[in-house]
Amino acid sequence: MGGRGSGAWCRWDKRATVEDFRRLDVRKLQRTGVLAQPGTVSWAWWDARTGEMTADIRLDVGRDQLTLRYRFRRSGEDWRDVTEPVPLDRTPCHFGGERPWFLCPGCGKRRAILYGGSLFRCRACYGVGYASQSETKYDRLLRRGHRIRLRLGGELGALNLFPLKPKGMHWRTYWRLRHEGVMAEEAGLSMAMARFATPSQLDGW
Repeated sequence: MGGRGSGAWCRWDKRATVEDFRRLDVRKLQRTGVLAQPGTVSWAWWDARTGEMTADIRLDVGRDQLTLRYRFRRSGEDWRDVTEPVPLDRTPCHFGGERPWFLCPGCGKRRAILYGGSLFRCRACYGVGYASQSETKYDRLLRRGHRIRLRLGGELGALNLFPLKPKGMHWRTYWRLRHEGVMAEEAGLSMAMARFATPSQLDGW
């Protein structure tokens, strides 16, 4: 079963990261009640910016198995229907109840998340990492500054004015965050300039 964009499950190449895949998270399925009883439900992915549905699949839910039904195609190929059984495992929680797990169809290991390519597999089976693992040091510094800007209600971008103190925040907390954010962004910009600028540009930096 496929909705808009249902064939573009990931943009896989040698530089792909987990952020390029659609995620199926067993914890989210549990929280939303999908795994509560046997039956068939639809599950969809949405674009956070536009609010539009980008893909959907059908889930046949059983006690010990989740069957995924969806359509997939690669560029230039015809659509094909995929029916993929995914075993479920459950472990007891300390305070009662059970925690569900996927048993990855590729490696058989317990996984909380499967990633949708032509098939749904775990991160290890696809051999991909997180985007943050391939970041440079200056990327991490700038991202830290961006997180602080967003926390303070400001706009992204180290060249924008730093946001003012949000209503209700203690001044001590604000100045600490402001200092951390400014220092991280200044260090990140300096490192980026040192890497990419020409020697003549560096003389004037």
